Amino acid sequence: MHDDTDERDLDIAPHQPEAPRLRASIVPGNSIAGRALVAVVAIMTFLAAVTTGAVVLVRDAANDWQADVAREVTIQVKPQNGRDLEADVRKAVDIARAMPNVAEVRPYSKEESGRLLEPWLGSGVAFDDLPVPRMIVVKLAPGTKPDVETMRKNLTAQVESASVDDHRGWVDQMRAMSRTATVGGLLILLLVFAATILSVTFATRGAIATNRPVVEVLHFIGAPDSFIAGHFQRHFLWLGLKGCAIGGGAAVLLFALAQIFGGWFLGGAGSDRVSALFGSFSIGTTGYVAVAIQVIVIAMLIAATSRQTVNRTLQSID
Repeated sequence: MHDDTDERDLDIAPHQPEAPRLRASIVPGNSIAGRALVAVVAIMTFLAAVTTGAVVLVRDAANDWQADVAREVTIQVKPQNGRDLEADVRKAVDIARAMPNVAEVRPYSKEESGRLLEPWLGSGVAFDDLPVPRMIVVKLAPGTKPDVETMRKNLTAQVESASVDDHRGWVDQMRAMSRTATVGGLLILLLVFAATILSVTFATRGAIATNRPVVEVLHFIGAPDSFIAGHFQRHFLWLGLKGCAIGGGAAVLLFALAQIFGGWFLGGAGSDRVSALFGSFSIGTTGYVAVAIQVIVIAMLIAATSRQTVNRTLQSID
């Protein structure tokens, strides 16, 4: 019998090439170049994390300084011939206490005012015969701003030798220092990212050159570029994650040890200055979160750089 089956039923759909399935990765998982890249990424991540932590420390310390300084006003009463300095100090204290939003007024004694000059004149100087000004510290209530002009007007009207300082210049300097530290940290991070991208680019090109016969064979038999690039991307992402984990972990350990043992290595007058500059050496939750995000960003940057380098190389093979 003649088979009347329509020939169209016997048509075979065109074969769609499938990406070959490899049991092993195109790129060797453990090589000298891979270990070297892990070391480079770990160093770069450590430097980036330390820079980020240092910026966080400086910014937090500067914000604390600004908050403390903004709540204080200093009154200086200079000695004058023919006037009773003690009476002028008492009058200035009464005027300051009468001002609104004032929480505390503390006049410095003659001995305390003299000790403020010791860093410049030394500790063995007798201040009895020197015209040492008397200092009065005025602390404001939280969340309030000083009415410096009214305070200055009231003081100069009754105590001619009195002057008021709201530390505005010092606050501006701290803000400038904080901004400078932030900009400097960002520049360092950009340099670290650029160095990391260059390192990964050269490492990827080296891996392609080493495995070029395999890459060319896969390319010419029809393996999609995304398939080949995916192998390199996963390989370098894994290397990047290992390097970032090592570098980021070392930085976190450094900050944790600095917070725990920082006070042990600082003594004397230097301890107070360094503590005032960096606080308790704690970067806080914000700092640790920033370091973690930075580690993830560097790892993703490594993977993206590797994939882009492979794609450019495959285009040159066509």
